[in-house]
Formats: sequence, C-alpha cells, structure tokens
Amino acid sequence: MNGKTSSDQDFTVAYYSGDRKTGSISTITRKAGKTTVTALKNAQDTGLDKALKPIFIGLTEDQQVILLDPKSKEITFQDDFPVDAFPAHIYSDPNSSRDLFMNDGEKETGNDTLNCGDQGSSISVVENIASSSAKYLGTTCVGRGHHQATFSYPSPQAPNVPNTIYISNLKDGTLSAIGNDPANAETYLKVITTINLCEPDKDDAEAGAVPNNAFPHGLVYSQVSGKVYNLNNGYGTIAVIDPVTNSIEELIAFKGHSNLMISPDGRYIIGRGADRKSDADHVVAKLSVLDTATNEIVDKADLADIYISKYYFNLEATRLYLTTGSSGSDEQKANIKSDALLVFDLTALPELKLINEVRLGSPSGSLDFLLVDGGDSLAFSSNSSQGELLVLNGSSGDIIERIAVNDGVAHSRTWVL
Repeated sequence: MNGKTSSDQDFTVAYYSGDRKTGSISTITRKAGKTTVTALKNAQDTGLDKALKPIFIGLTEDQQVILLDPKSKEITFQDDFPVDAFPAHIYSDPNSSRDLFMNDGEKETGNDTLNCGDQGSSISVVENIASSSAKYLGTTCVGRGHHQATFSYPSPQAPNVPNTIYISNLKDGTLSAIGNDPANAETYLKVITTINLCEPDKDDAEAGAVPNNAFPHGLVYSQVSGKVYNLNNGYGTIAVIDPVTNSIEELIAFKGHSNLMISPDGRYIIGRGADRKSDADHVVAKLSVLDTATNEIVDKADLADIYISKYYFNLEATRLYLTTGSSGSDEQKANIKSDALLVFDLTALPELKLINEVRLGSPSGSLDFLLVDGGDSLAFSSNSSQGELLVLNGSSGDIIERIAVNDGVAHSRTWVL
C-alpha cells in the first residue's frame, strides 16, 4: 500500500451487530496508532410492536444515538442504544444531505398499516443523519414492498431531467415517482405518478393489472443517457423509463439477473444473478454489462461457486467490490465460497476484469471506505459471525488488519464516522 497504512491512519468506524431482533453498536477508533473498541451502552428492549419500534437513524458527531419515532415522527438523541431499535435499509440522495429509510410493510401484505393503512407501504426522509442537526422531513406512502430506490437529476448530457425519486414496489409490480425538488412545494416528497410495469404478454394478469408478476428488483439511473432502468425479475426484462415523461420507452431482454448496479460514471449497467439449476453441485454467479449508449449487452462473466450478495464502489470510483454469501442446495453450499470478496477494475469497463478474490474468513456484512491523504483508500468490512472489523486496502481489497469487536452474531453493518 502506498502512503499511509492502517496503523498510522486515524479513523473512527461504527459497527452494528444484531440477530435481526435485537442488536448493539460499537465504535472502533484509531488515533495516533492506538486502537480503541467501545461498546455503546444498551437500553432495554422497548417492548413495542414491530411497527412502533424506534428507527435507528445514525450517530452524531459525539456518537449519540439518533432515533426516529415511527408514530410521532419525533427525532431524539440519546447516549444508549435500544436493543430492539430497527436499522432500516437506507438509500442516500447523491446530490443532497437527504436519506431515505425504507419500510417494506408487513411481511404477508406489504402494507405499512401505521402510515398507509391497507394502501401500501412507505419511505421516510431524513436529512443530516450523521449529525446533531438531523431533521425528519416526511413520510410518503408508495406501493407494497419490498422497495429499492434511485434518483434522477439533470446532468450535462441530460439537462432537462427533473429531480425525482423512483421507488420500486415488489409486491405491486409498480414504480412510484416522487418529487425531489425542495423548491417545488406542490410535488416535493409527494407521489407524482405510479408507473405500471405489467407486461400482459408475459403475465396472466390483464394489461395494467396491480398486482402483477413484474417483481421489480433492480433500479438505477444513468446521468449519461438520462434514463431510469428498472429490472423486472418476473419477466426477465429491463424497462427503460424516460424521467421527463415517466413513460416506459423500451423493454430490453435481460433474463437470469436479480439486481442491477451502475458504474459511477453512469455509462454501464451491471446485472447480477445466480444459476442454481445447470449444475447440481455448483452455484454459478452471472454478471452482464449493458452499455447505456446502445442498450446492448457488451460483456458477460460466469463465476463458479459464487453467490453475489451486495455491491460497493470505492471512493475513487475505480473499483467494484462484490460481497458473497451462501445459497443453493446442500451440495452446492458445500462448495460455495461464501467468504469471498471480489474486486473488479472499473477502469477496464466494458470488460468485467476481476483483479482479486479475497477470502475474508466469513461473509462480509457490509463495506465502507475512507480516503487517505497521500495513499490508497481504506476499506472496512464487518464480518458478522467472527465479530471482526477487517481493514482492507481500498484499491486491491487485500486484508491489512483484523480488529476484534465482539463474539459474533448473524448480522452486521459498518460505516465510517
């Protein structure tokens, strides 16, 4: 590693550990070469129903816990962490300090009965989530979860594109388009339109039916083409959407994929999926690259004994990191490399160039990155079952250091403070 190494780079990282019912938070601080692991004091279980449990927003500059009451919408700050606080899935607006907290609703119905009755589930918007100035902005009812999000915005290549939030609604087979311009009070954080994804030639449902079998899961925006791309898992297609008119203008065949990611420059969409049927003993990860300039697939890769979990881009936008997990039959799981961390060279796109496969020892819960003056960036991986924070070279993925945090749990998440 060029320049500073982990041992002489100051950092503070938060580490959430949980079993999806209760959890705890620790902070790991490196200062002047000394590492300190501090467990935040836990507050007792609130005893509230799931829909009423406090939503964990983040930590302030002084490492106070930020909580949102899902009923009153009040934000509070406290020194201890309620063990049953809900760490909601977050999407960050790339052009503001606003973040979306996703509520997928009840498991069976997909409804957020607290905020939306039987009409769907919701997203909540908070700004400055890592600050004592954190502020709740609003809750918007959308379709029935599970949800993903992307943000459209004007760019030099697409100057007429409006600031809009797009939310995919898995159970309904729709997208919700939400105004994202604070200067426009009529549409800000309100549903502008609902885009029906039904393809009747591939569905038992009639045209325009809701729910349908689109099962959207994979949603990105390209500032190069000025288009939104939604993966319809149920149909094996990508719907190309014009954010100016909110109309579907093209459908692209894209079978075998379960999610989408887009290169930081907006040019290439990368689809990922898994083949569990071709080989009884091996799961094969599938990757495909779609060029937004032509809407054609320009590269593919198959990775044996890999099941892709999450994806991350380093801060320099030169590397794509793919974490892995376990999936498939018992025979396939016996061969799968669930602790692999795959590092791809983004500068080689459209070629999918794998430059490193790092074995972490257990699956990564999540990754986050820190730029280092005069050297490569650092990456941090939370390894749930081992209860470790791994410090990695942000360019290569190589392990620099392992820091023990706790005894290990089923789920973890880490982020740089």
